[in-house]
Amino acid sequence: KKDWFGLGLVIILGSIVISFFKPAFISPFNLYVLMLSVSLMLVVAMSQMIIIAIGQMNLSVGAIGGLVAISFTGLMEVYDLSIFLAIFIGLGIGVICGFINGYITVKTGISAFIITLATLYIFKGMNLGITEAQPFYDIPESVKYFGNAKFGPIPYLIVIPLIITFLMWFLMNRTTLGRYMLAYGNNIQSSELMGISSTRIVVYAHIISGLLASIGGMLVVCRLQLGTPNIGDSWLLPSFAAPVIGGAILAGGKVDVIATAFGVI
Repeated sequence: KKDWFGLGLVIILGSIVISFFKPAFISPFNLYVLMLSVSLMLVVAMSQMIIIAIGQMNLSVGAIGGLVAISFTGLMEVYDLSIFLAIFIGLGIGVICGFINGYITVKTGISAFIITLATLYIFKGMNLGITEAQPFYDIPESVKYFGNAKFGPIPYLIVIPLIITFLMWFLMNRTTLGRYMLAYGNNIQSSELMGISSTRIVVYAHIISGLLASIGGMLVVCRLQLGTPNIGDSWLLPSFAAPVIGGAILAGGKVDVIATAFGVI
């Protein structure tokens, strides 16, 4: 009855079969690499999933992540800001980008597909304008350490995505806002008749999406140990694929956080 059950079964059986033919599949190093890859895409998938929940699309997820990534690294390299201040500003940029997407979508009535397609190029243009297509290399050692340290085969980097996944599950299943988002995605007219504010729901969803995209961008910086202007360029298709594999309906009203996580895997 749950969307995640079949996916979980595929993951378990697939892992057993692959490890039977290729024992190196379950080696500590390979598990470490797999968890790193999953942890980064998990945040990206959640960023898109919350927009799908309200029946919209965010094509600018990767552009927001890339803009925050180079802002995060540039602030530390060029202006010598502390790590925590750079993180705070990076999160703020993600929230502002998400707010712009949501507010313009609501106030113009234009499809979020069109709005975020436009902002994708705006944010990407800002990225290239700031960096002049050149990476930032001077990253603090503690950031590099966090992106590559591990406890056994478990990377430190996976901790934040796991916390985000739990918070997203709590949001969508245990809060009024999450229920309102699903109700809005399922039927806009009915939700409005029940007193749900379209403006509030759409703007909040895009803000959360922008916030998660910004976290994803900074996690990639930790992993790569540099801020490169092409961060986020390849996020678009996986961001849609994971929620859909997890049973999400693009028309809105139905998403599953656990199934989306399994979709990433």
